[in-house]
Amino acid sequence: QVHLVESGGGLVQPGGSLRLSCTATGSIRTIGDMSWHRQVPGIPRELVATITSSGTADYNDDVRGRFTISRDNAENTIHLQMNNLKSEDTDRYYCNGFITNTINHVTDFWGPGTEVTVSS
Repeated sequence: QVHLVESGGGLVQPGGSLRLSCTATGSIRTIGDMSWHRQVPGIPRELVATITSSGTADYNDDVRGRFTISRDNAENTIHLQMNNLKSEDTDRYYCNGFITNTINHVTDFWGPGTEVTVSS
């Protein structure tokens, strides 16, 4: 079994910062590309940022320059540093990863999400 668990969400004022983390646990052999997505009910899930296994990052134009994705391969963890937050960043944020388990099955895993609310 492999699990992804997000943490770090919360309530922050406009202009503030939050740092999200996502850790993969379980029977992991390797972790490939990972990403952050966000979604509000009734709207399709939106890709926020991606990072390859070698650390190459890419961003949604709405967050480029404000958000930074990083990964710690030794800890099977990725982070999303979110600065200068805006009310429109309010969403549930989900972690996704392509993980190869110890019997060499590659699966696309999702975490349960963490809530981010930007409000004064």
